[in-house]
Amino acid sequence: MGTQKKEKQRRVREGDTRDGNLRVKGENFYHDAKKVKHLNMYKSGRAVRDAKGEIVRAAVLQSTDAPVARVDPNRKWFGNTRVIGQDALTHFRQAMGEKKHDSYSVLLRRNKLPMSLLDEKDTSVSPKPRIIETESYSSTFGPKQQRKKPRTQAASSLEELAEITATDSKAFEEKQYLDATLGMMGGSFLDKDDFTQEAKEAIFHKGQSKRIWNELYKVVDSSDVVIHVLDARNPLGTRCESVEKYIHDECPHKHLIYVLNKCDLIPTWVAAAWVKHLSKSYPTLAFHASINNSFGKGSLIQLLRQFSTLHSDRKQISVGFIGYPNTGKSSIINTLRQKKVCTVAPIPGETKVWQYITLMKRIFLIDCPGIVPPSSKDTQADILFRGVVRVEHVSAPEQYIPDMLHKCERKHLERTYEVKGWNRFEDDLSKLEQAGTEFIELIARKQGRLLKGGEPDEVAVAKQVLNDFNRGKIPWFVSPPKDEEICTGEDRRAEHKRKRSERKQLTAKRARVDTEVEEEEFQGCIIQFQDK
Repeated sequence: MGTQKKEKQRRVREGDTRDGNLRVKGENFYHDAKKVKHLNMYKSGRAVRDAKGEIVRAAVLQSTDAPVARVDPNRKWFGNTRVIGQDALTHFRQAMGEKKHDSYSVLLRRNKLPMSLLDEKDTSVSPKPRIIETESYSSTFGPKQQRKKPRTQAASSLEELAEITATDSKAFEEKQYLDATLGMMGGSFLDKDDFTQEAKEAIFHKGQSKRIWNELYKVVDSSDVVIHVLDARNPLGTRCESVEKYIHDECPHKHLIYVLNKCDLIPTWVAAAWVKHLSKSYPTLAFHASINNSFGKGSLIQLLRQFSTLHSDRKQISVGFIGYPNTGKSSIINTLRQKKVCTVAPIPGETKVWQYITLMKRIFLIDCPGIVPPSSKDTQADILFRGVVRVEHVSAPEQYIPDMLHKCERKHLERTYEVKGWNRFEDDLSKLEQAGTEFIELIARKQGRLLKGGEPDEVAVAKQVLNDFNRGKIPWFVSPPKDEEICTGEDRRAEHKRKRSERKQLTAKRARVDTEVEEEEFQGCIIQFQDK
C-alpha cells in the first residue's frame, strides 16, 4: 500500500458508508477537489474565445451590452424631499422653546429636522441698522429735534431703555470675557485698558499651554459625551465656562454632563443644593471616587448606558472627562473600572496626555489632562486654592495663609491641628494678617519645626497647611445660593442643625462682646477709684 495522495483518497473512500467506490468529479491522481476548485477560479474570470480569437462569452463585468430598462415615472421626482408647512414649523419652534432649557431632554432625529429653520436667529450677531448715521443725536434729542417722541425700539420709556442697555452691555462684556479665555492666550480685550495686569509667578500659568489645549480639543472632538468634573467644595471656581460655550456653539450634538466629585468632603445639604443649582444648566451627578467605597457609580454607569441606547446606530460611544487639574478625572475612571487603569496622585498635572480606556463593549472612556482657562479676575490665592499648582513650587507660601483662614472655620482648624489662641479676625478683617502669622507660629512650635534661634519655620508649616487644605484634611466649602437649599427629609434636619449651630455662634459672639464691654467698664471704674 502506498502513502501518497491517491492512497490517502482511497482510504477516505473506503471509509464511506455508501455502496460502491464512488469517484469525486474532477478529482484524480494529480488534483484533489480543493485544488480543482482553485484552478477553476482562474479560468472563470477569463473571456471564452473561438478559433479566430473572437469573444464568444465575455468575462465578468466585461460585456457592454445592457438590457433595455424602463423606470416608472413618478411625480415625486420633481418635488421636494421633505416639506414642512409654516404651521408645523411654528409648532416645532414652540415645542423646542419649551424644552430648550430643560437639561434632561434630548432631541431625537436631529438629522431629519430642519434645524436651520427651527433655531431662532441671534439678534446680537445679525447686522443692525446704523441709526446714528441716518438720524443724528441732535436731530432726535436736541433743540433741533424733528420728532415729538424719540424712537425707542423695544422700550416704552427711557427708564426701561436704560435697563435694556445695561443688560445688553453686561451680556456683551461676558461674551467678550468668554471669547478672550477660550484658549486664546493673546488678544484679550482686557489688555486694551490703560491698566497693567498684575504680574504673576510662572507657576500660576500652569495648565494654559498650547499642548494642554491641543489635548483638550482632541478629547472634545473624539467624544460623544463630555463629562465636566467639578470639585464639590468649589463647583463654580472649577467650572470652565469658556469650554462649555465652545461645546454649546460649535458642537451642539455632543452631550455635556456635570459630575460633582469629592462630595464626601462637604455636608449632604450642600451637595444636594449644588446638584439642584447646576442641574438647571446640565445633568448633574454627585460622586465620590473610590475603588472600594464609591458613591454615585451606579447612577453614572446607568446614565452612560442611556446615552449608548440613545445612539444605538453607532458601534460605540466615547466619553471624555475634562476639568481643572486635581479634580479627580482619572480617579473616576479607576472607580468605574474597579482597578487602576490611570495613574493618579494627590498633586496636579499627573496626567500628561489623553488616553483611551475600555469600559464596556460599546462604551469607551477618554482621560484628559487638566486645563486652566486664563482669567484676569482670578488672584494667585484663588488659583492656589483650586489645586491647580503644586504648593512646593510656590514662593512665599505663608502669604496665602490669611486667605485660607478666611475660608475655614476656627473650630475645624482647632480640631485638626490642636492649637488655639490666634487672633480673632472675624469682627475686624484688618487683623487677618496678624492672625495668619500667629496661626503658623503656634503650629510650628507645637510640631517642633523651628529654625536657628527658636524661630518658627514659616515656609515649611505654610506648605503643610496648604497641602492639607487642598487635599481635604481641613473642612471647607463654598456655600451654594441661598434660594437653592433643599429642605426635605434628612436635608431638612441637616438644615435645622446648621441653623442651630449658627444661632449658638451668634449667641457666643454676643456674650463675648458683652463680656468685653463689662471688662472695659470695670477697668474704667478701677481707674476712677484710684484717681479718687
